[in-house]
Amino acid sequence: MATKRYPGDMTTPSPTTDWLRLDQQICFSLNAASRAFGGVYRVILKDLGLTYPQYLVMLVLWEHGDLPVKKLGEHLRLDSGTLSPLLKRLESAGLVRRERSARDERSVDVRLTEEGVALRERALEVPRRIVAATTFDVDEIRELRARLDELTTALDSAQLEE
Repeated sequence: MATKRYPGDMTTPSPTTDWLRLDQQICFSLNAASRAFGGVYRVILKDLGLTYPQYLVMLVLWEHGDLPVKKLGEHLRLDSGTLSPLLKRLESAGLVRRERSARDERSVDVRLTEEGVALRERALEVPRRIVAATTFDVDEIRELRARLDELTTALDSAQLEE
């Protein structure tokens, strides 16, 4: 079956490219990939009893240990209004504990519980399963992640220039 070609096809750049076609939008491609990843993560993380956002919180805590909510939000690029309900659910599940900071009563620290620490061992399988779900090898995934990090930095810089 032949692939359908049209003037806006990215493989055949021309002066007549319609840059307002949906398939020309990098934001749409990134969003579609993100949604597809979300579906794969939903299935994989079900065994751990975590949602994808909860998994991200756990990744940061496994990597950095106890953190103030504000610092956790900075790592995840989330504000406290989004992060607080996630932490509340993780606390209800017995994976984290939130406590007022002894140094600054305005700050809340997040700590892994024993169950949260133990969950890390079971989570070690997640990245392997994610790689297996793609058609990429590990080096291609590293390269893609590096390019996406560059894109994020460029877009963050563009926002600062407004």
